[in-house]
Amino acid sequence: ETILVDDGDSVQGDSIGTLSKGEAVIELMNALHYDVAIPGNHEFDYGMDRFFELVDMAEYPYICCNLTKGDERIFDPYIIIERAGKKIAFVGIVTPQTLTESTPTLFQDENGNYIYGFMRDDSGEALCTAVQEAVDAARAEGADYVYVMGHLGMKATDAPWTYADVIENTRGIDVFFDGHSHDTDQVAVKNLDGVEVPRSACGTKLNCIGYSHISAEGEIVETGIWSWPNETPMPELLGIENSMSGPVETALHKLDEQLNVVVGHTDFDLTISDPEAVDTSGNPIRMVRRAETNLGDFCADAIRAKTGAEIGFVNGGGVRTTVLKGDITYGNLIDVQPFANEVTAIRATGQQILDALEWGVRDLPAESGGFLQVSGMSFTIDLTVESSCTADENNMFTGVAGERRIKDAYVGDEPLDPERVYLVGGTDYFLINRGGGNTAFDSAEVVLDKIAIDHQALIEYLEETLGGQVPSEYSDPYGQGRITVIGS
Repeated sequence: ETILVDDGDSVQGDSIGTLSKGEAVIELMNALHYDVAIPGNHEFDYGMDRFFELVDMAEYPYICCNLTKGDERIFDPYIIIERAGKKIAFVGIVTPQTLTESTPTLFQDENGNYIYGFMRDDSGEALCTAVQEAVDAARAEGADYVYVMGHLGMKATDAPWTYADVIENTRGIDVFFDGHSHDTDQVAVKNLDGVEVPRSACGTKLNCIGYSHISAEGEIVETGIWSWPNETPMPELLGIENSMSGPVETALHKLDEQLNVVVGHTDFDLTISDPEAVDTSGNPIRMVRRAETNLGDFCADAIRAKTGAEIGFVNGGGVRTTVLKGDITYGNLIDVQPFANEVTAIRATGQQILDALEWGVRDLPAESGGFLQVSGMSFTIDLTVESSCTADENNMFTGVAGERRIKDAYVGDEPLDPERVYLVGGTDYFLINRGGGNTAFDSAEVVLDKIAIDHQALIEYLEETLGGQVPSEYSDPYGQGRITVIGS
């Protein structure tokens, strides 16, 4: 007996999702007979109307104990599935960080008031209470086991809403499946009763599959992950044909003609990861969210070329996958920036730019989706200085209280002037919509408002500006020396 569950962010992050706005993924999940799913923060990236359309398309239920509209929950907090004479409960949780790790304006009305919520409070008590109530209700309904399906992650900046925060402040959870931070850690955390609860995370883009086995005798005997590190997909390598082969081929065929159009060529990888180091599962270590990479340079340059700005920004969390050497297709570039954020330009002071940069490096050496890859400027990050950024109760930037990590910022060959106004290109996600909690540009003047989709800017930059060939100036995977990190 198998129960198939999804831990969020399923409809976004790849070309098949982007071009169909999630519909193709839902169709494939229906064909595979998923039993239950939860929303991740990126389920909302196409807008709330589209999110609910996708939920209606799904032939499986969505659950979530902490997604609200007004004072009402949108979904049931849990579901009980009976198999082989056992009742197995699943409780759903989406990170309260969704307010800033999707687009904040999606959850607001036309007056800027939040109408959707995620039980976000400074202590984390509201979320833990909601989880405990769901667990207790499932037990009272006769559940033999309780599995939490969490999209919470492990980053320090996600506190007090990490998986560890929830496990440590609740009781009655048997296993905690987790997503959001893309890690593959298999750990155990003690709950309120001192009982160790296994927490299993399975990476990103199906590079691993999580599992938990319950024996015929009724014991949870093993929880872990399977991985397939080979470049060739298993069905292709082993010649597997099954009930999913047809639906997958149909979905891919619809996109092939558009995705496979060659728009350029590169003689080297444009990367988001360290070219040598790997994690304990053998997967490359992602660097684009904490250091300069050649793909980060490429994307920021494309933004600056599209807007004609003095400075180009792209947040590292929006640069999603490496472009391998060889021909570059439309699909490759959609995969790099799959969220369809819109290219925008603003007039911002040097001080606002410094504040945005400071907010983006607050988590280093840990990752931050708000880390800014840059074009037209350079700077140094001093990790011997502790971040002194301050934030409000919603983790929105409010200022810098002490010494700054950003040093020696230059625009071209000139020191960045805090008083001067610069033309800055980026996307609406973080220049206008406060993505990643960046409020530094709230008072900036919008000059170019949503003039193109971000991956379209990449295509135009490659085809028109570069003539279809990525030049050798991008050959160093660590970039062109725009960002220097000291103290680590």
